[in-house]
Amino acid sequence: MADLTRRVWRAIVWYLREVSGEARYDRYVEHLRAEHPGRAPMSVREFNDARDEYERLHPTGCCC
Repeated sequence: MADLTRRVWRAIVWYLREVSGEARYDRYVEHLRAEHPGRAPMSVREFNDARDEYERLHPTGCCC
């Protein structure tokens, strides 16, 4: 029962991180380490600012 509870909890945490966008930074760091090993990653704040700026400059076309 404890194992099932742990697996369910991990699934909930994974889902919430994906929906909230928090996991994007982790994927960015993984990509950077794999593809550009000598490069230092941006801080979380820098990453979020850059992502916000990109989304501002490249709107999805949604009217809302």
